[in-house]
Amino acid sequence: MTTPPAPGPDEPSQVRITADGVTAHLEIEGTDVTRMVRGYALEQQVGQPPTLALWLSPRADGALFDGCARVVVATEPTGDTVAGFLANIDPAALERAALDRDDLDGTRHELTRAMLAQLADWAQGRP
Repeated sequence: MTTPPAPGPDEPSQVRITADGVTAHLEIEGTDVTRMVRGYALEQQVGQPPTLALWLSPRADGALFDGCARVVVATEPTGDTVAGFLANIDPAALERAALDRDDLDGTRHELTRAMLAQLADWAQGRP
């Protein structure tokens, strides 16, 4: 399996994503990469071009985005990646964020559940 084409890490690629809510068709620089990809995330920060992260399939076997995006190929996180993420968490900030969550329900282990949910949110870039 070859890597999806991309001009370079800092140059946007022409990307077309057609999705129906269940399946998606992906093209990068006019090349169909749908069968090579098992997941993707399209993200854009204000004032920046979109970034398309692709999770490659282990086998090569409604909404529309048509424009330029920086394309990165992601891998599954390793234990070192996860450990590095957790090592950079401020315990006080985590506790404050967990206690401020709207999904606390008063049940046993609610703080632990809230902290795990908060860590998952932060790992996915949500506040």
